[in-house]
Amino acid sequence: MSERLTRTGTGTDTEDARETVTKVRGPRRVVAAAVVTGAEGLVVAGFGLISLVLLVTGRPDDMVQAATLAVTVLALSVLPLAAARGLWLRRRWSRGPSMIVQLLALPVAWQMAQNGGGLLVAAVALALAAVAVLGCLVNPKATEALGIGPG
Repeated sequence: MSERLTRTGTGTDTEDARETVTKVRGPRRVVAAAVVTGAEGLVVAGFGLISLVLLVTGRPDDMVQAATLAVTVLALSVLPLAAARGLWLRRRWSRGPSMIVQLLALPVAWQMAQNGGGLLVAAVALALAAVAVLGCLVNPKATEALGIGPG
């Protein structure tokens, strides 16, 4: 009798936990898109910081050009990081910037692949990440979770 009283709801504890996570974070596709977009933003920010450190510690040929590169790359990291945060919080506006980042990543990956060598691996990883995020963001469940389209 006590066993009946302790069971609540119709699902198991695992199902209840999944439902709670889905309600808090949204569908897995949106969470995956947020994580990958955020990782891309962190990589770009890392390149910007490396450029800044090289500017300060080294002696570039053209100081203005090196400073412009570092500041530009750091500024470019803001878009994917903001989009990732928006996706994580299921903000409607975040889908567009994230998709733009992915569409811009595809020609970058192509150019990296043309150079070959060690860049080929990075190019394939970037292209796969971009296609995966685009696939996640056009999925009907993701668009519905973000408040876009019918629903």
